[in-house]
Amino acid sequence: MKKIILVVSILFGGVFYASAQQISDNALGLRLGDNDGFGGEISYQHKLSSENRLEIDMGYRDHSNYNAFKLSGIYQWVWNIDGGFNWYAGFGAGIGSWSYDSDFVNVKDDGMFLNADGNVGIEYNFDAPFLISLDFRPEIGIIGDYGKDTDLDLALSVRYQF
Repeated sequence: MKKIILVVSILFGGVFYASAQQISDNALGLRLGDNDGFGGEISYQHKLSSENRLEIDMGYRDHSNYNAFKLSGIYQWVWNIDGGFNWYAGFGAGIGSWSYDSDFVNVKDDGMFLNADGNVGIEYNFDAPFLISLDFRPEIGIIGDYGKDTDLDLALSVRYQF
């Protein structure tokens, strides 16, 4: 019986060790996508534990009829697929402000907004201190007219890990 418990313990330990991944303590870079005009964001990731991290993204968009600023915070779980490949999922929120000014319609409007955000993606850690990822972020507007519907954001990110 003791041998069976030992073998089962070793197998479970091996499975957990094999699924472990390396999350860098910090990563800083760009998240490039498109969702209601947010084509680019400065992105920062901070390791919270061996499986969790916090991602903070700040974006600004200057369009011909409007401009907007958004700050998002996402709590993420990270799982290893194979080698340097990981996938992750998480949730969070975004807050921002916008201003609409159209020469064609004579409309001037502005305000603040609050979104609930989800996040799922895949990433690759290179041997060098770089990380590339592709993620999908649905955003549901809670407060404010800008982003009041569900927005679907697909983005490519490149980050330097330190």
